[in-house]
Amino acid sequence: MASQRTKFSVGLFVASGICIAILAIIWLGMSRYLEKGRYYVTYFNESVQGLTVDSPVKYRGVSIGRVEKIDVAPDSRLIEVVLKIESGQSLGTDVVAQLKSVGITGSMFVELDRRRPGEPDRSPTLSFPSKYPIVASKPSSISELLRGIDEALRHIKSLDLEGISDKIKTTLDSVNGAIADANIKAISRDMQSSIKSAGRLLDSERWDNILSSVQEASRSFKSLMAKADRSMTLAEQTLARVDGILAEERGTIKESLREFRAAMENANTLLRKGTTLASRTDDSLVQLKQHLMIIARNLEKASENLNRAMEALADQPSQLLLGQPPKPRKVEPET
Repeated sequence: MASQRTKFSVGLFVASGICIAILAIIWLGMSRYLEKGRYYVTYFNESVQGLTVDSPVKYRGVSIGRVEKIDVAPDSRLIEVVLKIESGQSLGTDVVAQLKSVGITGSMFVELDRRRPGEPDRSPTLSFPSKYPIVASKPSSISELLRGIDEALRHIKSLDLEGISDKIKTTLDSVNGAIADANIKAISRDMQSSIKSAGRLLDSERWDNILSSVQEASRSFKSLMAKADRSMTLAEQTLARVDGILAEERGTIKESLREFRAAMENANTLLRKGTTLASRTDDSLVQLKQHLMIIARNLEKASENLNRAMEALADQPSQLLLGQPPKPRKVEPET
């Protein structure tokens, strides 16, 4: 009985283990199909070497899905890449797919980005229907570089290098012939004779005359500068004399202006007071009249002082420049 119970326990344990293993395998195999995501397809007209299933799909550097399947398109010309977007985003018609490499390892991934305004659609043309929504594609940076190199080599090959080299040789031969035909010896003799003529023209006597003329001009310039200094000195003396005259008359002018300013300030003050006291008693009006009479007298005094100053300047204008009236002339009596 014990041996049968043991065998039954061992068999049950083995059978349960096998069932668990089978269920795990089924779960792991079906988990990918149970994952949520949206499927899209894109087509590349270039090699996808380095791109594998489960390679990341990134949108501006952020991983949003993975590559589900890589196969040859039905037209046997393009490469079909099925993308599974697991982030829940929906790709619009302005999204473009491009192959990018990861460093120098050779691994590739699919980069998604928005098409810039005005950028043309460089996706390959399709002649067959697609099972999933199509995402536009564009050539990778490496293919663009290689295409540019191929175009440059094609342009270089299209150049007529042999014709250009023949023209250069012909030009060089013409230059050599012109140099050989040129009379170099005669040109050198003419240059030597010209140098000798210039030497005869610039002999010692003429050099002495030129130097003496320069010295005379420098002496004239020095005398002119001395005269200019004297003129500046006289101008400075005249300005100092004018300043002295203005300093002497400044006191009278300042005093007149001060009296006039004081009178105007008194007038302004009394006018303000008069506006505020206009509605008061007759005594206030009488005081206002007295103040106005005082202001009028001050104004008359200020005007008289200004008139005297102007008359003095009109009678003796030389005081403004000389400071003192001119001496009276002596007139000899008639005989």
